[in-house]
Amino acid sequence: MPSAGRPRAFDMEAVLEAAMLLFWEQGYEATSLAQLRAATGLSSASLYGAFGSKEGLFKQVVEHYMEGPGGAVDVIEDETISPREAVAGLLHRSIDMQADASHPTGCLIALSGTMRAPGEEYAGVRAAVAARREADRVRIRACVERGVAAGELDADVDVDGVTAMIHSFLLGLSTQLRDGVAAATLHTAVEALLLNWRRA
Repeated sequence: MPSAGRPRAFDMEAVLEAAMLLFWEQGYEATSLAQLRAATGLSSASLYGAFGSKEGLFKQVVEHYMEGPGGAVDVIEDETISPREAVAGLLHRSIDMQADASHPTGCLIALSGTMRAPGEEYAGVRAAVAARREADRVRIRACVERGVAAGELDADVDVDGVTAMIHSFLLGLSTQLRDGVAAATLHTAVEALLLNWRRA
């Protein structure tokens, strides 16, 4: 009978949390393996054995983030509230989460991925965060469509344009907060944006 695999000698959740905070604060490229080893307490052998590579660790960190702080955006799918309330919840909750002093400011998805490094070295990292942004874009668009169906928006509204407006605002929160713009100011900006969520 084959022997069972040797159990991991570390807490996976704790490792992902430590790596998440480091990637979130510094970004993917600026975070070194030495820093990851120090933050997680893993040796190089353990890190590679568990995740395969720095990129493999980052991809699991993205999932960990979305199951934790990043889950603030999940309200956009809540069909028990009106579409307008869902958009308001998405933006206000995102501001509260991103401004929370218990972790790095901003959004890991918006800040930590390499945008366009040369070559293919970071292609997997770009793909991971781009896929996450696309998933949010799809969910926002579905909410806009619900707004049209519910009569909150005109039937001929430019759905893609409204989606882009909301998603661009969401992604822009990170740089605003990192630049020191007060959360209260951004909450006020949400209310200004929502003035556009109405019938003509």
